[in-house]
Amino acid sequence: MTSRLLLASILASTLSLAQQPAAPAEHAHAVEIPGLKKELFAGITEADFLKLSDKPKTVKITLVATFSAANYGMNFNGYSHGRAVFTIPKDWTIEVTFINPSPIPHSAVVVEKDTTKKLQMGEAYFDGAGVPKPEVGLSLTKAEFSFVADESGEFALACGFPAHAINGHWLALNISDTVKAPTLQLGDNPAVEAK
Repeated sequence: MTSRLLLASILASTLSLAQQPAAPAEHAHAVEIPGLKKELFAGITEADFLKLSDKPKTVKITLVATFSAANYGMNFNGYSHGRAVFTIPKDWTIEVTFINPSPIPHSAVVVEKDTTKKLQMGEAYFDGAGVPKPEVGLSLTKAEFSFVADESGEFALACGFPAHAINGHWLALNISDTVKAPTLQLGDNPAVEAK
């Protein structure tokens, strides 16, 4: 009799948990990350992640490390493992604002996509395409860098701090010969053109 009650209780608990809607994998807003300097990214929304510049053939990307607790805080703008995809026309200038509100060091550097499978990211693929000393990282600050995407291919905006990218701290950056305008795809949502 006791085992039947225990089994019924476990079954009821499991059913109750199974009926709760799951949060999207990219976002874990319920968990608070200690030590964040929130004023560094206050007011930043998805609309700020990719914007057209006033300059011709220039786009602005905002990357916030530890935007949420997703992937244990190893994310940019709440996404990791390449689940946000920036697609930029070849020969455009990309201006990046990198923000790390966390006391844990993070960085941003553009590398070939396959490099994200390594412990160390190495040098930026394009001239100027990363924060200084990405392997050391920055804490509780922001930095800016810009570069010309003068070669097409599959790249990544990755955290250059050792072992972060291999654990998913990177977003996809596709440089295309065929697209006419920059786009950003967040998770399974359709790509949205920069405005």
